[in-house]
Amino acid sequence: MARIEYKGVAHSYLSDRHGAQDYALEHIDLTLEDGGAYALLGPSGSGKTTLLNITSGLLTPTQGQVLLDGRDVTGLPATERNIAQVFQFPVVYDTMTVYDNLAFPLRNRGVAKSEVHERVTEVADMLELTDVLKQRASGLAADAKQKISLGRGLVRSDVAAILLDEPLTVIDPHLKWMLRRKLKQTHQRFRLTLIYVTHDQSEALTFADEVLVMRDGGILQVGSPRELFEHPAHAFVGHFIGSPGMNLLPCESSGDGVRLAGQDLPLDPAYAERARGTGGRLELGIRPEFVRYRRSAEPGCVPADITTVEDLGNYRILSARVGDQVVKAKLGEEEQAETGPGWLLFPREWTRLYADGRVVD
Repeated sequence: MARIEYKGVAHSYLSDRHGAQDYALEHIDLTLEDGGAYALLGPSGSGKTTLLNITSGLLTPTQGQVLLDGRDVTGLPATERNIAQVFQFPVVYDTMTVYDNLAFPLRNRGVAKSEVHERVTEVADMLELTDVLKQRASGLAADAKQKISLGRGLVRSDVAAILLDEPLTVIDPHLKWMLRRKLKQTHQRFRLTLIYVTHDQSEALTFADEVLVMRDGGILQVGSPRELFEHPAHAFVGHFIGSPGMNLLPCESSGDGVRLAGQDLPLDPAYAERARGTGGRLELGIRPEFVRYRRSAEPGCVPADITTVEDLGNYRILSARVGDQVVKAKLGEEEQAETGPGWLLFPREWTRLYADGRVVD
């Protein structure tokens, strides 16, 4: 297990570099604590896999240092870092049995036969592979092969960290929940340092203790799933996380609040003053879960045209137009709403202002 530090890490795949636009990863200063479960979350091209490969030693960063437990490993190859990596597509030896696949990393290191057997049977039991230990890997489904890939990392007691690069992409949707559960159980049992790369927010939020939200080669925010949901530090984080994502509505400073679609919306005066002082382009952000629907006007409400109410079983999604902006609200199954004229309430405690994409604290 390891504490992983990135000091000024940046990387470009180009030999001729002229600026930030030529970097796939931009100046990362970050510490991942020993035994933590982390997810790198972001869209394609955000730098997730680049950072993972720099961690494992498959890439040497253009700039900066990588430290494992205080030791500078920036120039060391992957074979000298004691890090296991599970890739998007299962990497197994098809002609070997499941047992031999799991035992392979230990036998390569000269581990005693009795310890090999003990570790293999323990990991196989945990991953529910015991019944297929004697079978060749070639006859197994993709999810079982991916469990073997994971098991080869877990079987090593000396592994510093396990890195997982979108490991569930090729798995059938109905099996993903099972493998996510196994990963969570594995972390809780062994307290390994795990880094999980994904573009799927549900995978990141259900697996990780802390999520690193990435975009355009940078880290926008690091936090627990709850922190990212309730207190997104960047408009992109608010919109990217959540289903539906955060409502982001252009607005202007006005008195002790903001003007939204021609309607004055009062906020905490001190907060409104801080927003005004930024001088940036303002957006009001509020999650659909916190928007309240009202049939008649109340203090702090804004008029809206309710366009659709979708029944999704245990909740409803209301879509409304406020001026020329679309607002989503998530209603409980017992809440009734009708299309046509209505009112929306934005509770102050859940209303955020963003100036040029950054939250106004």
